[in-house]
Amino acid sequence: MVELIYPVSPAPLLKGCKRGTAAEMLPIVDELGNVRAQAPREMVHHGAKPLHPVVHLHVINRRGELYLQQRGAHKDLLPLYWDTAVGGHVAYGEYISEALYREAAEELGLHDFLPQGLCHYVFESADECELVNVFAAVGEYEIHPDPDELAGGRFWTFEEIEQAIGKGILTPNFEGEYHRIKNALLALL
Repeated sequence: MVELIYPVSPAPLLKGCKRGTAAEMLPIVDELGNVRAQAPREMVHHGAKPLHPVVHLHVINRRGELYLQQRGAHKDLLPLYWDTAVGGHVAYGEYISEALYREAAEELGLHDFLPQGLCHYVFESADECELVNVFAAVGEYEIHPDPDELAGGRFWTFEEIEQAIGKGILTPNFEGEYHRIKNALLALL
């Protein structure tokens, strides 16, 4: 994983932005994880595309099924699509592992898990550019999707996922990531 390296004093604001509340500020990084600036959440979407770190957690049960969340209907990007079990932005001042546990607790009520780092990569869409840090956890977990965050979630077999790819059901980011890490996920079983 790419660990973030923060400057000694607070990073400057990204050119052209105004300071948001502390909870809404995100680190702007280079591909090595060096924090170069900070920007409010709304500046990282909608075409501006500064590189910012995110975390993804894939949850696998002992039957070899992968949990996917259904994105909330209120989401700006890809509402109601199926996606990685946990995914979220890293807040400014936060480290990757802190963001991973925070997002897992917020989205799924998941606290006690041991994440295995799988990879990191840069994902770019028409709306944003993310430095994605990918983790997996294997076990039997009690999962409680937050209805304010998600429309729901369930475990999928790998066969179900394969059949859904390319049909506008799964997020494009998930589909690309799935192909990238499928073998690593299977190796964890």
